[in-house]
Amino acid sequence: MSQPSSSTTVRRTDAKHRYEILVDGARVGLTAYRDHGDQRVFFHTEVDDAFAGQGLASRLVQEALTDVRESRKRIVPVCPYVAKFLKRHEEFADITDPVTPEIMHWLDLQLG
Repeated sequence: MSQPSSSTTVRRTDAKHRYEILVDGARVGLTAYRDHGDQRVFFHTEVDDAFAGQGLASRLVQEALTDVRESRKRIVPVCPYVAKFLKRHEEFADITDPVTPEIMHWLDLQLG
């Protein structure tokens, strides 16, 4: 398996409510969110199978959560991958809020 290209980048795409990770300009993964006040609620993360095992999901989420901090927002980890990442990266604990029934109900309404 090849290593991630030196041209791997992460970008926030507000119009689509997601962060995308690109390799050589092509989107190979994303983490989707919806904003609820000052909370950024992450609900889904995926990386194309062809790029699995290269650490791209971890890089994507790391950069997304760093952006959340810089945006002065808080993290709500509905997505299992983001929740697992946060357990290993306590540096984001100060800006992480719990997943509550109210958040889940709100997210269901947002996603239809």
